[in-house]
Amino acid sequence: MTHRILIIDFGSQVTQLIARRVRESGVYCEIHPFNRVSADSIRVFSPAGVILSGGPASVTGTDTPRAPQELFSMGLPVLGICYGQQTMMAQLGGHVEGSDHREFGRAFVRVQGHCRLFDGTWVPDAVEQVWMSHGDRVTALAPGFHAVASSEGAPFAAVADDERRFYGVQFHPEVVHTPHGAQLLKTFVRDICGCSGDWTMASFRETEIARIRDQVGAGRVICGLSGGVDSSVVAAIVHEAIGDQLTCVFVDHGLMRQGEAQQVVRVFRDRFNINLVHVDASDLFLGLLSGKTDPEEKRKVIGKTFIDVFEAEASKIGGAEFLAQGTLYPDVIESVSFTGGPSVTIKSHHNVGGLPERMNMKLVEPLRELFKDEVRALGRELGLPEEMVGRHPFPGPGLAIRIPGQDITREKLDILRKADAIYLEEIRNAGLYDAIWQAFAVLLPVRTVGVMGDGRTYDYALAVRAVTSTDGMTADYYHFDHEFLSRLSNRIINEVKGVNRVVYDITSKPPGTIEWE
Repeated sequence: MTHRILIIDFGSQVTQLIARRVRESGVYCEIHPFNRVSADSIRVFSPAGVILSGGPASVTGTDTPRAPQELFSMGLPVLGICYGQQTMMAQLGGHVEGSDHREFGRAFVRVQGHCRLFDGTWVPDAVEQVWMSHGDRVTALAPGFHAVASSEGAPFAAVADDERRFYGVQFHPEVVHTPHGAQLLKTFVRDICGCSGDWTMASFRETEIARIRDQVGAGRVICGLSGGVDSSVVAAIVHEAIGDQLTCVFVDHGLMRQGEAQQVVRVFRDRFNINLVHVDASDLFLGLLSGKTDPEEKRKVIGKTFIDVFEAEASKIGGAEFLAQGTLYPDVIESVSFTGGPSVTIKSHHNVGGLPERMNMKLVEPLRELFKDEVRALGRELGLPEEMVGRHPFPGPGLAIRIPGQDITREKLDILRKADAIYLEEIRNAGLYDAIWQAFAVLLPVRTVGVMGDGRTYDYALAVRAVTSTDGMTADYYHFDHEFLSRLSNRIINEVKGVNRVVYDITSKPPGTIEWE
């Protein structure tokens, strides 16, 4: 890429959405926490423009976050969003106060004037829907600015200084609830900042392959392959970069969905001709899981055993200096968060954390600049099959956490696999797979009485779940019609021996999590 945007993060819950909107405009950007940004670091990063995010603090307080003062004399375009607008005004000579009329949620702004930020999107006297989330408001403009929009709770809902290319908005253009927000951000980065829009997966693929070759040289790389989107894309791009210097280790824990282990082997060994070590460790995992019913205990057993098996297989390969890993940009952002305080552990995550240190290896992380949707786009660019690139998220512990409160046995896994496969097949037949974030079946620790033919049954109850989401942080259940649910229930009960009752989970997140364990 020839241009990039710097986003200074003041702690907003939706800062990542700013980055996603900028990248959707074809412009590369990075998020840096405010307390790690200085005038010198801005010069080193050399952005075409800067966006100041929202945040939970109040500009009216003491020792609250600020942008480097020198930023405003660098000649760079600056866009302040919510708290970002307020600190810009305060730092440039305006005034901010607490408001008696706070605005949270949907609001409307009246466009009072014109500025370059509104070009082709908003016109004077129009009333536009936006999304607000503020308790403070700007009450006096800094010299050089003029008001271009107002709302009931914010007389300066949008302000501009076209000469210096400084803009501030009290609302959040990055969220979908501001219908024209993405276009406003695109206007800022493409037209005002002059970015060319050359951030594409084709260009990323080319530059990242060159970077991997430069980092690895003649060294050898191993990659833990799970069959998920992230590890699959990592394997594909590293293999394109260094060929036979890469060896993938696929640890089959026996907890995958129907046909997935075979698909991994078929795609990577047969189609891509990648060196692949396939370890069937299902007996080991199931033995260690025997008698384990607590979800955290199951996760820890699976995580530790995966690391042990992977490490043992990697040591047999010998001579590998590098470990390829599917770290994504949200992981990088969270690891440098300026808040850093402890948070409640809802559930532990299955990963290979600690492996590089234990094995004395250097990391190759080709996806660390990408969001999840960009990883999928890169996978398509690399030629991975759609059923692998577009598949729903699948937890590392696999089906073990979809058999809640029970001992994990092969019989239960077989029942769950068959039911889950029928469920996903019906979703695909109905053309709904891409409209759903995640769908799966759960084998409940409940047996119920049923009647099949002239006989009594006493078999498992099965729950099915499907949710819609944009990022997995919040989710709502998918509103299937009753005809679909009736057809699904009929198929599962008729075709899966051991199930005589099907229920649909209509819990949102929060209060529930997406997975049951």
